[in-house]
Amino acid sequence: MKKIVIAVAMIGALASCTPAERGTAIGAGTGAIVGGAATNSWRGAAVGAAVGGVAGNLIGRSQRHGYCIYRDRHGRRFEARCR
Repeated sequence: MKKIVIAVAMIGALASCTPAERGTAIGAGTGAIVGGAATNSWRGAAVGAAVGGVAGNLIGRSQRHGYCIYRDRHGRRFEARCR
């Protein structure tokens, strides 16, 4: 079972094009492994994959070359060229 999850995560990571897609695939695969190992159930693996996928997507989107994430005075996040 663990080998299947790892294989699917690696195939997804290699097949992705953008950093956001790559981050989502790696985060979901890692989250599924950690969640499944921690709870020893499918439900834990599913929750781990969902949380890891969201986190990986956010990290992947923030890694555009030449762009940085800033916050305005109201706390909203925006992306612009690095200063």
